[in-house]
Amino acid sequence: IQNKTEPLPTYDEVLVCTPDTEEEEVELIVRRALSSDSQNQKIYCLLGAEKLVYKVSKQLESHFFRLLQSSTVPDYRFIIFCNAKAHNSYVITAFDTYKVTIPCYSNTEIQAYLSTHLKVPCGTAPAAQAFEEPYQQNVKFIFSNQAGMGR
Repeated sequence: IQNKTEPLPTYDEVLVCTPDTEEEEVELIVRRALSSDSQNQKIYCLLGAEKLVYKVSKQLESHFFRLLQSSTVPDYRFIIFCNAKAHNSYVITAFDTYKVTIPCYSNTEIQAYLSTHLKVPCGTAPAAQAFEEPYQQNVKFIFSNQAGMGR
């Protein structure tokens, strides 16, 4: 929000964590963040990392520190978002030394920021027109239980 010209992360940069998130998914995003190809200014994010089960949390820590040692990328961009109230999360404990408290923004500031980034270019029909709803939206989220099935 501080830099209004920075783009939002794309689908390949974000992993939304649940208790069902698998080790392979976590390893893939860590590899992307710490690979030499990551210097293209992408920001890799784990959202809700406190929801990871213990085994996957341990693997996240292991993969991150192992890849960090062998990485040649000095300025990687990898952010782990956790609920501050989840004190019993292994992820929060494992990455405590990297902890940063982000400033609180009002709903109005967040909405203004998102409205500048979630606009459909002129002359392009928004994908949301596929849904028959009386109000106009530019973005729709579709969730699926199977990978690649959220069409």
